[in-house]
Amino acid sequence: MSFDADAKMKFLYALRSHGVTDARVLDAMEKIDRARFVKGLFAERAYADMPLPIACGQTISQPSVVALMTQALDVQPRDKVLEVGCGSGYQAAILSLLGRRIYTIDRFRSLVAEARATFAGMDLPNITAITADGSHGLPEQAPFDRIIVTAAAEDPPGPLLAQLRVGGIMVLPVGQSDTVQSLIRVRREETGFDYEELRAVRFVPLVEGLGQD
Repeated sequence: MSFDADAKMKFLYALRSHGVTDARVLDAMEKIDRARFVKGLFAERAYADMPLPIACGQTISQPSVVALMTQALDVQPRDKVLEVGCGSGYQAAILSLLGRRIYTIDRFRSLVAEARATFAGMDLPNITAITADGSHGLPEQAPFDRIIVTAAAEDPPGPLLAQLRVGGIMVLPVGQSDTVQSLIRVRREETGFDYEELRAVRFVPLVEGLGQD
């Protein structure tokens, strides 16, 4: 499949209809071809606004959710960003067009290896993909201006909150089950953290430790 003009028009219309209005986010979503991140039987659905299965029992999020999370993150050109849950690499690729440096981590070594190859093939040199336990973040590169988590925890993990710069923003799903989750935005202030609930979502759970792949 190719991201032709008709497919792009329908794709961007779907994003706008879900409330995505940020011009920089829409531009990044248009430039990053989702088909590069969807393999096999599901490739023909690459431009549909729906989550799709990827390897290791994970999913690539639906484009409207990717765009809404990116919009809520409000990435600026000089920002250093941490993504927890690399998966196929789609979200990191979007972020790479918005921020200065993107660090993306995943517990599955094979997903990280495939994402690295995709990033190289798309000439996205400002992404560093690492195999690590996402619940612990990446302390050696902290603090981060922005943190995005693409798996649901019961509460925002303490290590991730600690790695957020004062004035920084974290966007993540929280919830005690895979059926009741909320997307929240956390802002770190001088005196603590400010939490804002954005919408209902459904993500795979955030699991501690490294995956067996």
